Amino acid sequence: MSRVLLFLLLAGVLPAQTYDLLLQGGHVIDPANQIDRVMDVAISGNKIARVAEHIPSQDARKTVDVSGLYVTPGLIDLHAHVFGYEGSLFPDDTSLVAGTTTVVDAGGSGWRTFDEFRRTIITKSQTRVLVLINIVGWGMKGPRYENDTNDMDSTATANKIKQNRDVIVGIKTAHFGGTGWTAIDRAVAAGRMADVPIMVDDHIFTNSGRTTREKLLDHLRPGDMHTHMYNDRQVELIDRFTGKVQSYMWEARRRGVLFDMGHGAGSFLWPVATKAMAQGFAPDTISTDLHGESIMMQQPDMPNCITKMMSLGMRLQDAILRSTVNPAKNIHRFPELGTLSSGAVADVAVLTLRTGVFALKDAWAKKRMATEKLENVMTVRNGKIVYDVNGLGFPLWTSAGDYGRIP
Repeated sequence: MSRVLLFLLLAGVLPAQTYDLLLQGGHVIDPANQIDRVMDVAISGNKIARVAEHIPSQDARKTVDVSGLYVTPGLIDLHAHVFGYEGSLFPDDTSLVAGTTTVVDAGGSGWRTFDEFRRTIITKSQTRVLVLINIVGWGMKGPRYENDTNDMDSTATANKIKQNRDVIVGIKTAHFGGTGWTAIDRAVAAGRMADVPIMVDDHIFTNSGRTTREKLLDHLRPGDMHTHMYNDRQVELIDRFTGKVQSYMWEARRRGVLFDMGHGAGSFLWPVATKAMAQGFAPDTISTDLHGESIMMQQPDMPNCITKMMSLGMRLQDAILRSTVNPAKNIHRFPELGTLSSGAVADVAVLTLRTGVFALKDAWAKKRMATEKLENVMTVRNGKIVYDVNGLGFPLWTSAGDYGRIP
């Protein structure tokens, strides 16, 4: 019997394999669909095909046993640095290993430099790279540029966004060391023109002519984001005399201003975060502010940042919400991103929650001990396994015969 005939006969007997990849037996946390239980996740091509209990292995070309692990939508880092900034990191080197399938570059490029960013980084990354474009035309190149109000062009910024809506999702204003409100107000003006939110990382010093209260209540709009919320230079969250969350912080939250973690090398402090969480002031979004300085000592990748919030009392499920659904909504990319819904892009993180004794470091080199630590073990990006630390998706080697003929 010819091989072709045998193949045709078998094709009529064997069941069709519906899915390309099946993640079987994991605890799925998908806040968008209110799923928090053991389920299987099936992927066809680059899309989520089905999330259900007991999807048969024979229905998939490849099955990976993820029992005892958590399966979530790919994590979204709302504040990263992958271009322009002196500490920028290539996204595939730092994000995919952490279960982060989408990063939002926070202000590295401006309207003058965005095209280079797109050509050299965005188009060459497996990680999905989205952009908060800087109100400064030259981007995040240091004080000489970031203090130049003449280069803060609202119209040019808005036009660049309109030409690149597929990747530019908002505006960033950062590090302005001058006085007054020019940087923030021009960012807001550009945001209105292009109908996108802004993210603010703004020094509040006594000689700046700015106060946190004015910034949050008089200048930012509902849907605008303040990053570095657990710092005490960018935003004065805790009253230094009473230890209480400032009343205007609650007022800003009620009017729709959003607060982002933005850990980094100087912007997550245990005294601020501990007091705020004890009073119920949690971040709307969890993000890393990962760059060349913060990656070495503080190591704030997304699982690390989630672990820190859990150590302060946040449930894992709530942390995943703030790492998937909420950031996707902030940048108007939900439900395209942040879910495991059927038809959504197949970006998935597979996580383990280790128990033991772990040191968690804040931005100013103080540590807090914890008994749990979240770590990523597998990342699926656009339907393909791109990171697999324990080889869960690898076939087991049994003999040299597994390789066929070895020359």
